[in-house]
Amino acid sequence: MPRSSPLSLVRSLSGRLLLLTMLFVLIGEVLIYVPSVARFRLSFLQERLDAGHLASRALDAAPEGVLDETLEAELLAQAMVEGVVLRRPEASMLLLSSKMPPATDATYDLREAGAATLIMDAFEVLWTPAPRTIRVLNDSQVEADTVVEVILMEHDLRAGMIDYSGRILQLSLVISLITAGLVYFALHWMIVRPMRHITENLVAFRRYPEDARNLIEETDKKDEIALAQHALHAMESQLRASLLQKTRLAALGAAMSRINHDLRNSLASAMVVSDSLALSEDPDVRKVTPRLISAIDRAVTLCSQTLDYAQSVEPKLERTRFALRGLVDDVEEMIALAPDSTVRWVNDVPEEIELEADKVQMFRVLLNLGRNAVDAMEGADGGELRLSADFFADIVTLDVADTGPGLPARAQDNLFQPFAGSARAGGTGLGLAIARELVRFHGGEIELVNTGEAGTRFRITLPAG
Repeated sequence: MPRSSPLSLVRSLSGRLLLLTMLFVLIGEVLIYVPSVARFRLSFLQERLDAGHLASRALDAAPEGVLDETLEAELLAQAMVEGVVLRRPEASMLLLSSKMPPATDATYDLREAGAATLIMDAFEVLWTPAPRTIRVLNDSQVEADTVVEVILMEHDLRAGMIDYSGRILQLSLVISLITAGLVYFALHWMIVRPMRHITENLVAFRRYPEDARNLIEETDKKDEIALAQHALHAMESQLRASLLQKTRLAALGAAMSRINHDLRNSLASAMVVSDSLALSEDPDVRKVTPRLISAIDRAVTLCSQTLDYAQSVEPKLERTRFALRGLVDDVEEMIALAPDSTVRWVNDVPEEIELEADKVQMFRVLLNLGRNAVDAMEGADGGELRLSADFFADIVTLDVADTGPGLPARAQDNLFQPFAGSARAGGTGLGLAIARELVRFHGGEIELVNTGEAGTRFRITLPAG
């Protein structure tokens, strides 16, 4: 079994699922980190303000309100500030300060800072490598109507934020790995594994569809994948049965081809004998000879149609542009109605309508429809067979309408079905079946428009070009 490479892992559904899960978890952690790092900075500055305010309380206990310089420096160092100012309504006082407070680079008034401002200020600290001296103001948390102002160096804040960001990153990676792993194994078990089984089954079934062992197993589960397995099992079973049937029909067709070939030779000999019998002067022989010739003709027609259908494959169409009216005339000439025939052929196709199609195949279509109509009307009291056409929006419609007795119900139920849709006794129904195949090969359709005592109308619809 070939080993999986990193590239194959990325291309597989499982690998993509794992990577996408990790990516989505990291995106979620980033969305959490942005406000949290701003909150970290706000808490740090507020702690410095509170520590500076509490350190300034040492002045209350100092004699005459003056602190020793060493003590003042210690208080400022513990509060991590450079100076403290208290702003009261009556006055502002610099309570604690180093000997030489540094100049400030930026001032931040936390009383006016919104969420967006706090986020932008936090990332400004991270993106500014040089340490800055900043001035921070906010309302006192321990004394009403007092604003506390501190001056501090930003390097401690920046170091703390970088350390916090690193811890958040480590935690995010751990959470993403754990979450991705859990999601991966859960989805792999519930989705990827059964889908892989379905894929492997499809590959195996495509290679050897005749092997019953390649049918996918049914499952008792009721989820969507189980429903897909049920549908796939039914489809594979039907396809396998259809394939076996077609294989047997192909073998039967090959056998029929050989039988038809021998039978047609025998019937040809019988036709020669029947022609000789037609010249006999014996009244009894002359009486039965027409029925014999008709039976042999039907047998020859049956053999020819069956052989053509069994050997038929999709023809390679040789499209040419031709006049449809001329093709109808050629079909009439081939059918060759007798002068005393009770059937009248009417070519009502306009001369300007042209068709781009395989002329030979379309000739076969019209020949099959014409013969069926002529046979139906000659078996009754005769009638008229009218062929008319129309052209609209690059579509040609050709109607083949007769005034015969109409199709029986049995023929209508099995229309266009080989060996089942014949309208007359002894017919095979192959004429309509072959005609429909040829029309569909041209991208068109043939349909029964109506049938009844007034006659039958078929309509052929074809693209003009």
